[in-house]
Amino acid sequence: MSAKKLLSVEFEVFGRVQGVFFRKFTQQEAKKLGLKGWCMNTESGTVQGVMEGNDDKINEMKKWLETIGSPLSKIEKTDFRNQKEITELTFSNFSVKR
Repeated sequence: MSAKKLLSVEFEVFGRVQGVFFRKFTQQEAKKLGLKGWCMNTESGTVQGVMEGNDDKINEMKKWLETIGSPLSKIEKTDFRNQKEITELTFSNFSVKR
């Protein structure tokens, strides 16, 4: 088995994701998986952010962002951008902005 890779990836979630505690649940899930980064509401009604961590945990979080979300959310689609391998984490926790 190969050594775990650290990844950084940006995400944006579309659908009914504001006013349904999406950021709070995203933060809880990220912390549970040991991921670092942030998320925030956008003016266009989406939630976007950055997550960093082990590749297997990033993949779990991607699946969560695409299919689960908060109990009252309705995810239409999730975009992932700028995924890259990193040598160290640049965030100390997973925060909610705004």
